Amino acid sequence: MSNGFEAEKSKASAWFRTLRDEIVAAFEALEDRQHSDAPAGRFEVTATKRASDNGADAGGGLMSVMRGGRVFEKVGVNVSTVYGQLGEAAQKSMAARGVPGMDEDPRFWASGISLVAHMQNPHAPAVHMNTRMFWTPHAWWFGGGSDLNPCIEYDEDTAHFHAVQQEYLDPHGDDLYPRLKEWADEYFYIPHRNRARGVGGIFMDDRCTGDWEADFALTQDIGRAFLPAYVPLVDKRRETVWTDADKDTQLIHRGLYAEYNLVYDRGTKFGLATGHDANAVLMSLPPMAKWV
Repeated sequence: MSNGFEAEKSKASAWFRTLRDEIVAAFEALEDRQHSDAPAGRFEVTATKRASDNGADAGGGLMSVMRGGRVFEKVGVNVSTVYGQLGEAAQKSMAARGVPGMDEDPRFWASGISLVAHMQNPHAPAVHMNTRMFWTPHAWWFGGGSDLNPCIEYDEDTAHFHAVQQEYLDPHGDDLYPRLKEWADEYFYIPHRNRARGVGGIFMDDRCTGDWEADFALTQDIGRAFLPAYVPLVDKRRETVWTDADKDTQLIHRGLYAEYNLVYDRGTKFGLATGHDANAVLMSLPPMAKWV
């Protein structure tokens, strides 16, 4: 790791930006396909900057948010590449996860893509996806996955979402999809509600087999699986007739999403703790939610 992993960092960061561009284009195409007198939604793109205590460059990214679209009530697709030195609390957190040497050299670099979509139609499922790479002088790893969060569940939609995930993961090992599915079921669980956030998906963290290229290829395929797993479900449900009761069900379910992200989500905690743009970090929150 003496070379600072510069080539690997560059490849990973470029891939996350490429994936972001593909998803933004696919989501705007969904807007164009929706029959409506309202204008098709488009992403508003804002550059983000990470704050550094001493004023030095600490990275940033792009926050792309669409609000009030035909299909998407709110969707954000963020990419970022940030770096610098971890604060004391973050160093302790990394040390607790088994990362060596953080007290001696707390430098870090992190890059990734994060996506959350909240839909106009309650029958169209909300979704979350992120993939990321993290580096310190002492260790590197990948993480991420995607999970489906319908407020009105359809068994065939859940089956399709999981089948596509498995299709993309099986080339990396027959045992991988079951393990990452189980990990997602455990990770996207809301203990204080005694229930899952949605119908699951795949998730991994601290992925470092020692073969960077293999782990990067897996991370890319997790990203590549997202659009074929998700877009057909939106196309199927986006024009389904819905009622006020359906919308009420959606708003109550969104409360679960907000609770999870504010209380448990590692990415939210890390982004706020390291001084990244708060609007970008909290992009995942729904535009409207309801508690009863």
